[in-house]
Amino acid sequence: MERTQVEAAVEGLITPEMEKVAEKEGMSPERVRVGIAEGRMVVPGNHNRKSRVVGIGNGLFTKINASIGTSTDIADIEAEVRKALVAQEAGADTLMELSVGGDLDLIRREVLAAVDLPVGNVPLYQAFSEAQARYGDPNRLDAELLFDLIERQCADGIGFMAVHCGINLYTIERLEKQGYRYGGLVSKGGASMVAWMKTNRRENPLYEHFDRVVSILKKYDVVLSLGNGLRAGAIGDSFDRAMIQELLINCELAEEGRKMGCQMMVEGPGHVPLDEIEANIILQKRMSNDAPYYMLGPLPTDIGAGYDHVVAAIGAAQSARYGADLICYITPAEHLALPNAADVAEGVRVAKLAAHIGDLSKLPEKTRKRDRAMSQARRDLDWEGQFAHALFPETARRIREERSPSCDDKVCTMCGEFCANRAASKLFEESLRTGTKG
Repeated sequence: MERTQVEAAVEGLITPEMEKVAEKEGMSPERVRVGIAEGRMVVPGNHNRKSRVVGIGNGLFTKINASIGTSTDIADIEAEVRKALVAQEAGADTLMELSVGGDLDLIRREVLAAVDLPVGNVPLYQAFSEAQARYGDPNRLDAELLFDLIERQCADGIGFMAVHCGINLYTIERLEKQGYRYGGLVSKGGASMVAWMKTNRRENPLYEHFDRVVSILKKYDVVLSLGNGLRAGAIGDSFDRAMIQELLINCELAEEGRKMGCQMMVEGPGHVPLDEIEANIILQKRMSNDAPYYMLGPLPTDIGAGYDHVVAAIGAAQSARYGADLICYITPAEHLALPNAADVAEGVRVAKLAAHIGDLSKLPEKTRKRDRAMSQARRDLDWEGQFAHALFPETARRIREERSPSCDDKVCTMCGEFCANRAASKLFEESLRTGTKG
């Protein structure tokens, strides 16, 4: 059996993937090796599929995940492949394929074949879908079917897998004793597992047989992302006892899984008020010994429907600033409908911008040079320089060309002849020639 990245790192070996991460992130391969060995970094991948090398974790740029997938109402394989390609073109670092409608094996394989991003998924989605199709009742899901399915999905080339191991009977008891929730249960996998456990009066097999989950993912060197099935779906539920209990279990499991030689990541909540984001990340990092944190959003208000991608960007910028490592984008369709390709592109771009804003504080030595170069290009009315340093150069160029000035092509149509920088630069020509900011 091939070594996992964790096993190689613990043995002192630097893999080609570690070298690639080091090159992309501007750090030494040894630092990457140590980060993986200590469980502070992961590299999603799979022995069965060659994908783009992406490092996630402490000291690395904040990464963006885009989620796609069919529903029971809309199951169009071509549309999902198109969305996968759009997400990759827009700059997503990873992709999650979260289909629940149609031929789920075929959809997953088509998406894996279409892109070179690391692709993740949630095995419970297909497991409960298959139980519904076979028995007419998702609560008749057999644990063996679930483990067989996890193996099948890993064999296909999945690079990271959100597995709901942290929900157990004690966690559900906390949910009941606190009087349920304002926002209910918003995780499809989490809600289905809670229903299965309550109906069958049994422990979650993913928690009960955690070592079996790890052994399957370790076989393929798939990152185990500990899913937050009881995440807060409303800011009023943030930090409630059920959410914290699941986070505590996931942080413990992250440490156990890494000791077993599997790459581990912990997932964070969906709705968190702005003043609680820092505390949430501190809590996860302390309890997990700094395992990579995958934040869904988060959304710091519940009333932004139609603009939830903007709401999430505000939360994501704060999350990146305080140490989140992977941000799951939100699209304008969140809470309303299945996203289309345009929604996916917009969601990725806004999330990338949020991540960069957070990284300006988290990793200033790596990120602020680009902003400074953009500022100088604006000062000097250097339009090609501005496009070169822009995060979205094509969009910037298109807007400029659609509304270009009629006389002086140095200025823009916002100020025209009253361009502040054109006038001010003439006043300070001597300072520009002799100063340190020239």
